[in-house]
Amino acid sequence: MQENHDIRQDMRATLDARRELGPEYETALVESFVERLDATIAARVRAEVHATGSSPYGPPPKKQRRSGDSSATIALGSLGIGIPLTGIAAGEAGVAGLLLAWGGIIAVNLAHALGNWRRRDYRDY
Repeated sequence: MQENHDIRQDMRATLDARRELGPEYETALVESFVERLDATIAARVRAEVHATGSSPYGPPPKKQRRSGDSSATIALGSLGIGIPLTGIAAGEAGVAGLLLAWGGIIAVNLAHALGNWRRRDYRDY
């Protein structure tokens, strides 16, 4: 509350000085008041940051990793789907169906691996 009182006093003093000095000093008076106001705001921000124990200029907090490994889930899921899909594709479409089914499974696994690789690279920065 003391800071609010000080700002109000500064504003009153600036207005009184403007009345006494005239409009030709208005720009200088306003700039002076704004500098004091900026300093007050900066002090408040520093105090708030200090009170919370974090720094706005430090590294961002690291995200928590999920407990499950999604790579293992994708790999096991691919094998689980791949076994029956192999039988269905080979039985219905022959070698072409087999290659198409496993090509799709491989594409899903590659896309997942590339996504993990990119996320890992971005986390390093």
